[in-house]
Amino acid sequence: MTTVLGIANQKGGVGKTTTSVNLAASLAKMNRRVLLIDLDPQGNATMGSGIDKHDLEVSVYDVLVGDSETAEAIVSAEAAGYDLLGANSDLTGAEIELTDMERREYRLRDALISVRVRYDYIIIDCPPALGLLTLNGLVAADGVIIPMQCEYYALEGLTALMDTIDRVSAGLNPKLKIEGLIRTMYDPRNSLSRDVSLQLIDHFGDTVYRTVVPRNVRLAEAPSYGVPIIFYDKYSRGAKAYLALAGEVLNRHENQDGSS
Repeated sequence: MTTVLGIANQKGGVGKTTTSVNLAASLAKMNRRVLLIDLDPQGNATMGSGIDKHDLEVSVYDVLVGDSETAEAIVSAEAAGYDLLGANSDLTGAEIELTDMERREYRLRDALISVRVRYDYIIIDCPPALGLLTLNGLVAADGVIIPMQCEYYALEGLTALMDTIDRVSAGLNPKLKIEGLIRTMYDPRNSLSRDVSLQLIDHFGDTVYRTVVPRNVRLAEAPSYGVPIIFYDKYSRGAKAYLALAGEVLNRHENQDGSS
């Protein structure tokens, strides 16, 4: 069984792309077949996977608008250990172009049908907005992982995202659920961080992953070298955190369906 996970939060700067890249790499390190899809026009997940977004001959944009078969657009991100469906600035115009297309919310889900069986996990890095691109990610996904900074405004923004997920689940993708919340850039010395963390656990219970991703300089440095943290500094706290998160993801699915 293939599991498709969207990494989403309309608030920028919460570690969404960092989580997408490093969860994908950690799952691949655990011998899972992984495809990472970059749905963000900034192309940061593409660059962080060691692929120059400017060199992409075909991208997720071409797949969404029907100019390319999905298999033709997938490249091997050898430095990261997984396959990639990359993005660049071409994707900026996709929101407008998709508006008039048939099955506009289902373009990504339909595109994955032909390749889904090749992978154990497909990770989708959604853009920091609740537009048609993110909607495509949510409709294609089985579950959503929400990266959360433990700050007051992060809680405020969570409400809008939850409403969007509920609407998608009610109308477009009945199987969609919140897979989990991951606390990122966590600083235990900050009392607000601790308070917000406790509020999340009180409200969401076991949906909050036990793993906490700390503020970590090495984690912040890794993207500039085009590699996930486990290849940049496997002994760093950031690398250990994302390996732990991958372990939790695997355990949840093994407990649910008895398979890995």
